Amino acid sequence: MSDTRIRLSVSDSGVAIVTMVRADKHNALDKAMFEGLLEAADRLATERTVRAVVLHGEGRSFCSGLDISSFLADSAGGIDALFAREDGRLANFAQRAAYDWSGVPVPVIAAITGSCFGGGMQIALGADIRIAAPDAQLSLMEVKWGLVPDMAITQSLPRVMRIDVAKELTFTGRIVSGLEASSLGLVTRTAEDPLSAALELADEIAGKSPDAIRAAKRLYDETWSGGDTADALALESRLQLGLLGTPNQVTAVAAGVSGRAPTFTDPA
Repeated sequence: MSDTRIRLSVSDSGVAIVTMVRADKHNALDKAMFEGLLEAADRLATERTVRAVVLHGEGRSFCSGLDISSFLADSAGGIDALFAREDGRLANFAQRAAYDWSGVPVPVIAAITGSCFGGGMQIALGADIRIAAPDAQLSLMEVKWGLVPDMAITQSLPRVMRIDVAKELTFTGRIVSGLEASSLGLVTRTAEDPLSAALELADEIAGKSPDAIRAAKRLYDETWSGGDTADALALESRLQLGLLGTPNQVTAVAAGVSGRAPTFTDPA
């Protein structure tokens, strides 16, 4: 993993920490930052020892959004590079920075401090869980620049809030605090130290059966926004049958009965 924009580490408990490293620019998104996020998501999508992911920004802010000037100054593609789509990919280059976290089979937790604007807000929405500082500032800010949110917002925002609230935030681009964001559903909850809270939650998740956690994420991601009821119900049964009697499921039962801490194996 390149140290230019993204730092990735994995703890002994299987918690991966993905850090956006551009504190002097409030972790604004230039091409290198996009590339680093895509590389990290690609790696974590296939890393069997990872059981939870924490995504955060170094310094005061999570991510202040797109660094437009860096793309305008880029002679190799510029803004057009954001819309490039590789063969076989649903999402384009920019969309993948948010959408690809759904392809990571374990929970992704965003720890939000300071500014979380525009593209940064959409990356946070790509996570499964968002923990924000009460005084964090969050905004779907694209309308300020005469634009619409376009980093997989159609796949993330409908899962967390009503359409009228989403429209108000998008039409105005207004900045909301972490506290208000929590009341609106834009974030999961607040904490005075979001990174510590995210790491604590990740460690708790990492202590559960990794097979069950991966199955639960898949179950909700594939069914939450509606679709075919019969397919959804069938997926519940198929995932459950795939867990019953497996070594990690047996370990979970034994631990629950005995009261001893379980020791799970990484998924095959």
